[in-house]
Amino acid sequence: MRTVAATEAKQRFAAILDAAQREPIVIQRQNRDVAVIVSAEEYEKVRAYHVAELKRLGDEMARQAAAAGLTEEILAEILSDNSVA
Repeated sequence: MRTVAATEAKQRFAAILDAAQREPIVIQRQNRDVAVIVSAEEYEKVRAYHVAELKRLGDEMARQAAAAGLTEEILAEILSDNSVA
């Protein structure tokens, strides 16, 4: 990944956007990473991966809950008991 200072990114914004189509560009301010510019295509890949992982995690939690005997009725009872407290 290429790293550029925020002032350079500001001065060469169009070139930075073009470069981000090929690789992520890290923007630094005062020697600290503050942002990363990526192509829209790369962003969509990352977002899709996170959505898939969240779904996989939810499915795994549901499987474990069902294996432990949790039903929708029991969950509704637990939630209604907690809302009173």
